[in-house]
Amino acid sequence: MKRRDTKQILVGRVAVGGGAPIPVQSMTNTDTRDPQATLAQIEACAAAKCDIIRCAVPDEAAAKALKEICAASPLPVIADVHFDYRLALAALEAGAHGLRLNPGNIGARAKVVAVVAAAKERNVPIRVGVNAGSISPRLRARIDAGELPLSEAMAESALEHVHILEGCGFDQIKVSLKASDVLTTIAAYRALAPRVPYPFHAGITEAGTARSGAIKSAAGLGVLLMEGLVDTLRVSLTAPPVEEVFAGREILKSFGFLANSYRLISCPTCGRTEIDLERIAAKIEQYLIQRDPPLTVAVMGCVVNGPGEARHADVGIAGGRGKGVLYRKGRIVRECMEQELTQALIDEIERLCEENR
Repeated sequence: MKRRDTKQILVGRVAVGGGAPIPVQSMTNTDTRDPQATLAQIEACAAAKCDIIRCAVPDEAAAKALKEICAASPLPVIADVHFDYRLALAALEAGAHGLRLNPGNIGARAKVVAVVAAAKERNVPIRVGVNAGSISPRLRARIDAGELPLSEAMAESALEHVHILEGCGFDQIKVSLKASDVLTTIAAYRALAPRVPYPFHAGITEAGTARSGAIKSAAGLGVLLMEGLVDTLRVSLTAPPVEEVFAGREILKSFGFLANSYRLISCPTCGRTEIDLERIAAKIEQYLIQRDPPLTVAVMGCVVNGPGEARHADVGIAGGRGKGVLYRKGRIVRECMEQELTQALIDEIERLCEENR
């Protein structure tokens, strides 16, 4: 996988594009006017290894609250602003590390110039974000007339916003092109990629619930990752932000972009399984999420594939009838009764992590 060459920008301390590691983003769903509730959610996302957080700024009260949020947040904060340039200025004054703002939607050029000047002064980037549902009436008419596919219209719309910022001498830009349809999203990013040097924020918008949305996002982001068109991502779910972070990290991990994170191998279970593998795997996964050791861990349920997979992992178990075998680096450590397996595996992971320090 060769990633697209892009300009690198900084969102707070987090580099985006230019070959930097791909940051995982999420967005709070609390009322931004409640700083404590919002900060609690940001803390939870940070604990889940989120890299960047976004907060909605729908009014002046939310913009004022952003000052307390930005000052205490463990993550760089992006202010999500629409239509009112004064909210963008207030968010920048409050310490926002990034703006999500479409310059074509905030009115007269003087307003755009004011926002750009304030962003430049603070070295704050702006994300131009185009959704399939927010195409301009002019482009929508061309789509309806059959002159332009939706994906190309999305790319054209993004270019319009980018050119406005460039016309003000601003180039600290990243771009997103999101649709709820996977193929449209992929086509939009492909269409824009050769036409701008800026990093891409990727995702499938309005993807769905935690289960269906994660699958849909993995399908779309998987293609974009393989084609090198992702510089940062958000998995947009109708679910708590922590679930978005987990899904985003798992997608990156599947494509080898998180080498310093755990990898869990667990078998799908079948009629040969003779231990409560679902319970054991769930407990081990919860432990790994919290601990996040850079290890491959296998939780296998029977004697067919179990021993081989467990041997290929750094550490693992393979179950039998009411008992199982603990492996480490391809060697049998010992045999354990079923009720001992979970803790035995955790203890072995801890020992291996200690030795690797």
